[in-house]
Amino acid sequence: MDDADDSEMATLRALLALMHEHDLDRLKVKSGEAVYEIVRREAGQAPAFAAPAAESSGPGADASAEPSPVAGPHTKKVIAPLTGVFYRSSSPDTEAFVSVGDRAENGDVLCILEAMKLFNEIQSDYAGTIVRIVPENGELVSQGAELFWIEP
Repeated sequence: MDDADDSEMATLRALLALMHEHDLDRLKVKSGEAVYEIVRREAGQAPAFAAPAAESSGPGADASAEPSPVAGPHTKKVIAPLTGVFYRSSSPDTEAFVSVGDRAENGDVLCILEAMKLFNEIQSDYAGTIVRIVPENGELVSQGAELFWIEP
């Protein structure tokens, strides 16, 4: 194995440990051009492997795939200040802090990032309308990843 294979195996081990630690059934993470998706299977089911896949937009790309959204010139982006699991609400049985189309004010709680069993409330630095929520609920996000797009 070369260093790239060792690095990829270390990444997969870390993702599996995170999945086990948080008792997740599914985990999808984008790292650079690679996308890792791990799905827990029930005993007796055939394994389904999702290999790292680069996003494709060139010839041969799936024509039914939606194009990536483009932020407007005035769009403000809320960025993850730390790596953690993204949650849209304070608990599974409560409503999301915000949804697309909602108005957010400076200081409003937008989501929670769970890191090392600590729940960190992420507040808006901007006032405006939520136009995009980038990660899925329960998805691991990296520090510096886009969380929300807000337009004034």
